[in-house]
Amino acid sequence: MGEAVLGVRDLHTHFSTYRGVLRAVDGVSFELKRGETLALVGESGCGKSVTALSIMGLVRRPGRIVRGEVLFGGEDLLRKSQSEMRRVRGGRIGMVFQDPLSTLNPTFSVETQIVESLRIHGVAKGKEARERSIELLEAMGIPAARERMGAYPHELSGGMRQRVMIAIAVSCEPELLIADEPTTALDVTLQAQIMDLLAEIKEERGLSIALITHDLGIVSQFSDRAAVMYAGQVVEQGAVAELLEEPLHPYTQGLLRCVPRLGRADVALTPIEGSVPDMAALPPGCRFAPRCPKAWDRCRDELPEMREVKDDRFVRCHMYGEEESPMDEPEVV
Repeated sequence: MGEAVLGVRDLHTHFSTYRGVLRAVDGVSFELKRGETLALVGESGCGKSVTALSIMGLVRRPGRIVRGEVLFGGEDLLRKSQSEMRRVRGGRIGMVFQDPLSTLNPTFSVETQIVESLRIHGVAKGKEARERSIELLEAMGIPAARERMGAYPHELSGGMRQRVMIAIAVSCEPELLIADEPTTALDVTLQAQIMDLLAEIKEERGLSIALITHDLGIVSQFSDRAAVMYAGQVVEQGAVAELLEEPLHPYTQGLLRCVPRLGRADVALTPIEGSVPDMAALPPGCRFAPRCPKAWDRCRDELPEMREVKDDRFVRCHMYGEEESPMDEPEVV
């Protein structure tokens, strides 16, 4: 892996509501190295997608980025104007959204939407843009690409719509691709095809990918490193192989106990008890403490800091602090 292509530093994104301020992203930090895939993992509502929207400058009111840095190409994207960010979005950074049917414009054809991206970013125009668009659709594995150019989003299958979305995202040869739950609305077969396509694009184009997902199976197969999020914070980060083989944070251990094991019918699935905290009334200490079987007094009173406990292994847990926990070391899952 090369140098960092993206550096997120102490990112805070809050939403003002009638119930108070929701700290959807609360001090998130991570690095994405050139040529790697980093997975942001966690259950729904943990802040993964808001993190991605913050990076892209797409947070809408009542949300606002309170503080932090998003370093890309030596520049802080949070300090750029909207006109400057429009040149970055779709150009140097591409994004694949969760639901292409709601993301693609239903009133424009596939051709119009791909050509528009090429034209706005000065890559191609006219006949050249049309031919390049056809080549992109063919590269995405869409059959009869020339005929599909005139189709509208509702006339395509879910898998084809996602391939069109990916074609638009990579049309301007970005350095970074953010894929936000790219397989959520697809069946298992199509999920595998889309993930294989993203892996192929990464290899061919030398992309870095930030993959947002809740599927640990996808993480294990397609990611180099992972950052596990819970209640707006990253609680564990490291190489995927190490993180899955020896999870450190009790939340990561709980997630893995919820994953079925092929050929192991004797291994019972153990759900994580309780529910995620109310983001408008967060506990004073560790946010996972009310659900954690290993929590002790310090966990309930004091928010833990992220610590590097091994080479490139980070965890936000008091069990790895300066004081020894009264609980046993976490087991290997």
